[in-house]
Amino acid sequence: MIKNILKECKLCPFCCGVDRTKGQKGVCKAPGNAVVSKYFVHKWEEPCISGENGSGTVFFTHCNLKCVFCQNFKISQEGAGREVSITDLAEIFLELQQNGVNNINLVTPTIYSVQIIEAVKLAKEKGLALPIVWNSNAYERVETLKMLTGLVDVYLPDLKYFSDDLALKYSAAPGYFDIATQAILEMFSQVGEPVFNGNGIIKKGLVIRHLVLPGHVEDSKKVLQWISANLPKGVYVSIMSQYAPYYKAKNYPEINKTLSKKEYDEVIDYFFELGLENGYIQEEGAASDEYVPDFDE
Repeated sequence: MIKNILKECKLCPFCCGVDRTKGQKGVCKAPGNAVVSKYFVHKWEEPCISGENGSGTVFFTHCNLKCVFCQNFKISQEGAGREVSITDLAEIFLELQQNGVNNINLVTPTIYSVQIIEAVKLAKEKGLALPIVWNSNAYERVETLKMLTGLVDVYLPDLKYFSDDLALKYSAAPGYFDIATQAILEMFSQVGEPVFNGNGIIKKGLVIRHLVLPGHVEDSKKVLQWISANLPKGVYVSIMSQYAPYYKAKNYPEINKTLSKKEYDEVIDYFFELGLENGYIQEEGAASDEYVPDFDE
């Protein structure tokens, strides 16, 4: 399956059609094998994901978006990481499970969907019994997501923008909102509202992340409006204040600063005005290098 799909790669909305098995690279620059930059026990995700034991997080290298403010730009844009085989990837999952983590958390997995499918199947044959978390930018094809049905337990997508102008300007993602919302609806159809164990750790379900950008509170409100209008109140929304002007953000004066408390509070207030009930907010100080993994280790 892997070779057939990667011979004319159309895993993400760019549908580049390149032959990754022969070293051709599309928008994401990903090769034929999965590339992993780092895997570890992650304590800084949402409480229902990290809990006390942490999340078994695997950071994949390369990305189909070009976010100018990406805090993980060393791996998403600059390509830090190493190629791994299907067997290697399965062993990574099993090693993390042995560390007592709550789940296997796949960060920016979309462009390696077929490799991950095979690795998860292999790991399950060898005893993997943890929930699989799909931690993505939501710029995904519904056709690709359908291949994950029954393998992914928790979807943790971003919903970055309502405005396509902003999506193009800051992430080079044409048609982002329509594509991402269709992807999120497919995710919800697969896993539904969150289900938790007795310790408050998510076992299955959808949690949507939204990073509030400085100067773009109205765009954030429109994102929340869509969630309120199209998904049940039981879906969780993680509203993040951790924006900081990483990478190329210095070239965009309007976002070359951190988010103000006033802006963040306005978005939180609007969340409640819409009647949304479940979610997570971040404390002041979240925009800190302390929470960015060191990809040079």
